[in-house]
Amino acid sequence: MLELMDLSVSYGNISALKGVSLKVEPGEIVALIGSNGAGKSTLIKACAGLVKPTGGEIHLGGTNLLREVPRKRAMLGMAVVPENRRLFGEMSVRDNLQLGAYSQRRNRVAIAEDLAEVFELFPRLEERQSQRAMTMSGGEQQMLAIGRALMSRPKLVLMDEPSIGLAPKIVSLIFGAIQRMREHGITLLLAEQNAAASLKIADRAYVLELGRVTMTGKARELWETDKVRRLYLGGEAA
Repeated sequence: MLELMDLSVSYGNISALKGVSLKVEPGEIVALIGSNGAGKSTLIKACAGLVKPTGGEIHLGGTNLLREVPRKRAMLGMAVVPENRRLFGEMSVRDNLQLGAYSQRRNRVAIAEDLAEVFELFPRLEERQSQRAMTMSGGEQQMLAIGRALMSRPKLVLMDEPSIGLAPKIVSLIFGAIQRMREHGITLLLAEQNAAASLKIADRAYVLELGRVTMTGKARELWETDKVRRLYLGGEAA
């Protein structure tokens, strides 16, 4: 589904990504864990076309994404749930969701069907559909950001820190929704500082440190390593 090959990104003289290679297979949840400043957000932005790599390649299916503008990447089936949500605060919940369907240019019947699916996943959004996005809680805004991404009928969703700033109960709800998305055939790359939550639901994981992949493997196996528990979970493996 998604493959990064020797990807590098720099901001001036600062190297944010240093030859990162990873794969996301169809139907997987792949976690990308690392501390703040490890390069997770830069990787997501590079895939979305928001920053320009200094080296390497990014492929979605058989398409080299470095040749495609962000809008074309969305049309190819990629959707992004950015860090800090990036909603249109003055607009209603319903209008934010409908904007997510713009790249597909579908008819009203299809958009209504997709709205119904989003409301089934997040009933709170249906209750608040006339409310301005800026007046919602952080958890509700995160639901809306995910719902907006789903309105494009994506094959692949990239999520950047979906649990940041949320209470544990809301984090559990969000990660439960991520699992249900996978059950509906959506592939996910999940960039997260919350290693405990992400490794519990992921199939495989990569550990990113200072712009480099330092560990990779099945999520459960990484969960049980002393290094991951010491650095990200605050303890040792049992």
